[in-house]
Amino acid sequence: MLDSAQAKLQGAVRKAIAALTAFVLSMVLLTALLITGFYLLIQAAILALSPFIGEAGAMATVGVLCMFLLGVFFWRMTSTPSASAKKEGTDSRGESSVEALRGLIRNNPLEAALTAFVVGVAQQGDPRLRSLLMKGGMELMKEAEADAHSQSEPKSQSEPTQPESEPEDTAAAAPGTADQESGSTLR
Repeated sequence: MLDSAQAKLQGAVRKAIAALTAFVLSMVLLTALLITGFYLLIQAAILALSPFIGEAGAMATVGVLCMFLLGVFFWRMTSTPSASAKKEGTDSRGESSVEALRGLIRNNPLEAALTAFVVGVAQQGDPRLRSLLMKGGMELMKEAEADAHSQSEPKSQSEPTQPESEPEDTAAAAPGTADQESGSTLR
């Protein structure tokens, strides 16, 4: 039975590695096609402008246009973030590391899943790391459950319910019965 479970696990790992390899190869192919497409667009622009301003002028014009687009791209990448992005950044600095990690996972779910998978495959044989990750995961799940319960409790406390009013009725009836009982014990 242990061998069949291990065989199933190895089969699943092989399938996951094959899927990861296919993903990487498809990204390489798409990148190559993108670069080839840009190259062909540049050549088409040169050929289209050549009759009007000559071949050298067309190459210079297309080159300046490409450098301008590259400059705009890098300028946008290095520019300071907007005011709303700054507010989000200051909010994330004030929260706990667990909340920051949760926000990072919410913003990048595919990257987080891929990272977890890679770490799991790479550290499959290390029992100390596995136990540490299990402890951390259990603590995070308990914390999430506690947060869910704490958010639902204020709603139930603000609404009066029938069981809360019943003790008042029994408390009102209790002194009369207590008097009768105390009277019977005194007699």
